[in-house]
Amino acid sequence: MIRTAVVGVGYLGRFHAQKYATLPNSHLVGVADPSSQARMAVAAELGVAAYADYRELLGHVNAVSIVTPTPLHFEVAKDFLDAGASILVEKPMTVTVAEGELLIELARRANRTLQVGHLERFNAAVQAVQPTLTVPRFIESARLAPFKYRGTDVDVVLDLMIHDIDLILSIVRSPVVAVDAIGSSVFSREVDIANARLRFANGCVANATASRVSLKTERKLRLFQDDAYISVDLQQKVLTVIRKGTGVGADGMPQVAIDETTYEQGDALKDEIVAFLDSVATGSPPAVSGEDGLLALRTAVSIAEQVASSRRQFS
Repeated sequence: MIRTAVVGVGYLGRFHAQKYATLPNSHLVGVADPSSQARMAVAAELGVAAYADYRELLGHVNAVSIVTPTPLHFEVAKDFLDAGASILVEKPMTVTVAEGELLIELARRANRTLQVGHLERFNAAVQAVQPTLTVPRFIESARLAPFKYRGTDVDVVLDLMIHDIDLILSIVRSPVVAVDAIGSSVFSREVDIANARLRFANGCVANATASRVSLKTERKLRLFQDDAYISVDLQQKVLTVIRKGTGVGADGMPQVAIDETTYEQGDALKDEIVAFLDSVATGSPPAVSGEDGLLALRTAVSIAEQVASSRRQFS
């Protein structure tokens, strides 16, 4: 039985706490949040202790989810690692690359699990596409959402695009050699819509768009490789693979083979937490390591810097 806790029980943190409360190898010790309303509501729902100060949990838990605002990730994660607990820290893992590097080193020294909450890795459609992938030549991602104040403590690159950055990096597995990006703020003081073009050492090019000022919600990934065009609807869990067929039609055009599969919505957050607790229990590498999270953060920061530079240039 792993003694667990959740720090930060707002919108997403509440879901983390619910999962820990139901898993057979987890004993949810308590939740922490400076908001009395948030922590008391979750504590009453799940029948656990509530704390205003997360430091009261230090030394009393083996594993913790950190679902605070991003600027607090490093401090909270460091305190729990120093106290001997393993951590699942939401994305982006930290605000700066230097903080991310230090967290990885602290986890290594403490011999504790550091997993980063890149939830899309556990998306059923993402997992289903893996056997189809060879060497993508071009990848296009679109992550669009209506405006919400939640998440605006960081720009849209670190808030939304980083999901797709992590997916793209995990698929291409080649160093980024060039970044070209542009963006604009609309409703918040941070950048609310951005586009980035990434070029990799193996020749692959990725084009990523993220917006939190759209009229609709869309999460799609499209991949082009020598033998197929692949479309992944991350929201509806639909995987479409289009390949050149073996025959020729009456019009002389090559036939096309289309394979479309819809997957159950599933519970990606539960799967993520199950994987985290398995890593804590067995000492096996986490599904999304600190190094994975750092690579996504490093790329996202590079994109954000490019966006800022282009805004200064044309302002």
